[in-house]
Amino acid sequence: MPLLRLVPDNTNYRFMWLRKVSFPLSILLAIASLTLFGVVGLNYGIDFKGGTVIEMRTDGPADIAGIRSTLADLSLGDVQVQEFGAPNEVLVRIEEQPGGELAQQSVVGKIRAVFEDDKVDFRRVEVVGPRVSSELARAGALAVAVSLIAILFYIWFRFEWQFALGAILTTANDVIVTIGLFVVLQLDFSLSSIAAVLTIIGYSLNDTVVVYDRIRENLRRYKKLPLTEVLDRSINETLSRTTLTSVTTLLALIALWIFGGEVIRSFTLAMIFGILIGTYSSIFLAAPFLILFNLRSDGKSPDGDDKKAVDSDVNAAPAA
Repeated sequence: MPLLRLVPDNTNYRFMWLRKVSFPLSILLAIASLTLFGVVGLNYGIDFKGGTVIEMRTDGPADIAGIRSTLADLSLGDVQVQEFGAPNEVLVRIEEQPGGELAQQSVVGKIRAVFEDDKVDFRRVEVVGPRVSSELARAGALAVAVSLIAILFYIWFRFEWQFALGAILTTANDVIVTIGLFVVLQLDFSLSSIAAVLTIIGYSLNDTVVVYDRIRENLRRYKKLPLTEVLDRSINETLSRTTLTSVTTLLALIALWIFGGEVIRSFTLAMIFGILIGTYSSIFLAAPFLILFNLRSDGKSPDGDDKKAVDSDVNAAPAA
């Protein structure tokens, strides 16, 4: 049975010449994302703004979609409805309403009035503050920054400083552009969104390190080959692995986006975008950064480019 291959064997695409396009495009997207973040800002969800939590129990299995539709007609802003424990238990979270405590109590009254004929038991009603305080948000941002610095030194130790800096800049670009997506589409930014961003960081770093590992191998194997050709060869050798991993991950995420419901839609959309931008950056940003940081000052060994030595090594190149 033949193996599934989305990319033919022995591809020889010239990716490095596109760095004249990919670098300006990535810089433009990052600047635009940061500008929108500063001017427009994120659409923070209940996790960051606080609100009202209501735990309800219905006679039979709860109609989550119907409850969500009923609450949407009340124009209460961000409303989250999810099954909680048993099939007949529902947890409703409503964003904080302007007007103080009286406004929150008014929301509870409206919801009781809407469901009073549906034999709904209101088991718990409470007003909560933001689950993520400003202090916790700063601590989380600091933890992410420290982890990125630790990753930088680890990759520096295992590879070289050019690889470490390239990996961090590539990952930072993916995160910034993903945040820009949240701002442009005004997606609900909650704790699950932070989980999506952290997952994208891990995916992007993993993809970048795989490409870098092949580049390191080929730098040792083809010592007399110009750097741009080594990078092109390395990306082509890992291209099949990169595309297969991305496509299989995207298939699962697209299914979640279509059938997963409204609760996780912003999470899955951010993940889909993150996988796409992570795949793009591992090919068109991570490797070109090595040229920008002058990994090889002259692009070849001091003895020049020995074509015979290169040709003899081509057949020994491992497949992705």
